[in-house]
This record gives sequence, C-alpha cells and structure tokens, in this order.
Amino acid sequence: MKPTGLIAIAWVFAALTLAGCAYTTHSSLDPSYRTIAVPAFRNDSHEYDLQAALTNAVIRKFVADGRLRVVPASEAHARQADLVVEGVIRDYDLEGVTYDRNDEVTQFMCKVTVGVRVMDQHAAKILWEEPRLTNETLFYTRASGPSSDRLRGNAETFLPSVRSFASVEENRGASEALEQLASEIFCRTVEPW
Repeated sequence: MKPTGLIAIAWVFAALTLAGCAYTTHSSLDPSYRTIAVPAFRNDSHEYDLQAALTNAVIRKFVADGRLRVVPASEAHARQADLVVEGVIRDYDLEGVTYDRNDEVTQFMCKVTVGVRVMDQHAAKILWEEPRLTNETLFYTRASGPSSDRLRGNAETFLPSVRSFASVEENRGASEALEQLASEIFCRTVEPW
C-alpha cells in the first residue's frame, strides 16, 4: 500500500474517533436526577400476584446500581422523588410452542406485557413512556424431560417464585419474564438514549 493510502486511512480513523464513535463508560442520565420512587405496579391482567414480583425486581435493580436512591413510594415521599416509575401489568399469556407425539405440550411461551412511564416530578414531564412493553420467555414442562429445570437468565438466582402457578416451571418462566422486564425498565431509565 502506498504511503498516501496509509495516511488517508489514518485520517478517516481519526475523524471517526473525534466524531464520537468511541465507547464511553459515563452514564447518559441527567446528573440532576438523584432519587426515584417505584410505587406498586397495577395489575390489569387475569393473573394475580404478578405486581409484587415486578415492583420488587425494579426496585432491586435501582438499589443494586446506586445511581438513583430509591425513596419510599408513599404519596408524601413520591412527591419528593426526582423520578417516579408508574406501571401497569396489562397481560399475561401462556401458549404451547412444542408438543410431543401424544399432543401434550412440552414447551410453553410465557409472555408478560406492561405499560410503563417514568416521570420527572419536578419538571412535570415524561422522561420516557412505553404503553406496551413485552417480554417473552420459554420454559419446558416436566413431560419434556431433564431440561425442565433449566432456566435462562438470572431469575432463578434473584427472584422468588411469583405465586402458585400450575407448575414450578411456569412459576420460573413468569419470574424470568418479570426479571427481564425489570432489567429493561431499569436500563431505559438510567441510559435514556
């Protein structure tokens, strides 16, 4: 390659770097935000007891991160918070994905849909809003064999069972879906692109 070609490549690389194509470890969250309140999610789905698990998972994400101090969600405290997470569980759906030769379901898809809004309390503006945020997770039934106890993600480590579903596997599937929704809510709040 000619020396002028190398110089041209070096200039292109320098221009891209200076244009902001580099990775940064700094948060894009406005530094004026210091506190957040997470009132209990409302549950409009046909399943009960999902709201406590999701609310606790969202709170746990913010506490573990530490950039925003979680304040109690009581009305008096929530008014003092810089940000407030408001949410509703809209739907819980379970559908068979794979079947055995006896037409018994061996794998289910668990889908949880929520509506979420994060408000800047002091400016009375919406930081971000998603009316239908959905997470899907797959789980195997006991009929599928030894893989039924395997779970992707970190729901097994962090989340207690949501409630008494028809099976332990469905409990774990719902827990994982809620954990992943909590992660997405947290990430979209602290890293608003």
